[in-house]
Amino acid sequence: MRLRATAQALAALGVCAAIAVCTLYVTKSTAQTAKDPEPQAESNASPIYGVTIPAGYRDWHVISVRRLTGDGGKQKQLRAQLGNDIAIKAFREKTLPFPDGAMIAALHWTEVSADADDKVLAAGFPDAGLQSSFAGPALNAQFMIKDSKKYTASGGWGYADFTKGKPGNEALHKTCFPCHAPAKDRDYIFTRYAPTPGIE
Repeated sequence: MRLRATAQALAALGVCAAIAVCTLYVTKSTAQTAKDPEPQAESNASPIYGVTIPAGYRDWHVISVRRLTGDGGKQKQLRAQLGNDIAIKAFREKTLPFPDGAMIAALHWTEVSADADDKVLAAGFPDAGLQSSFAGPALNAQFMIKDSKKYTASGGWGYADFTKGKPGNEALHKTCFPCHAPAKDRDYIFTRYAPTPGIE
């Protein structure tokens, strides 16, 4: 009786051990499969320039904001330009050319009417005809990275255009430097630093 109980206990332990080994194998295989895409970070880099989305760019400082309209009023965008510390320092000190390491982000959204805000404005300022809008669905994010040695062929700047985290195609990126070429006298930067409200 004891011998049979011992044999059953050993068999049960053997089954548990086998299950544990299989679980570890499956978990390891799954983990490796899940991690497989990570080393392919270059696939998330812009063609031609190899620029990836800079970490923490949403914490950069505001350079300026813009509104873009076109196509008979069908296209309406709100745009914000942000800069890392190096870029902001260069803007404030009016340093040209921008130093290596400067990074600029241009974030674009569809402009959406703010009907609820308009009602509040109409109540507070009935004869002013005020209307407001806000940043709606995200459109794309563009980046410029200054590296005078790496990007000698494009004025020292690397470019990237991302939609939903994926870079645009090569044809799109071929238009980046020619688009910025007219601003050569400002180191290929169109954006002007906006004064700080209440201070400047």
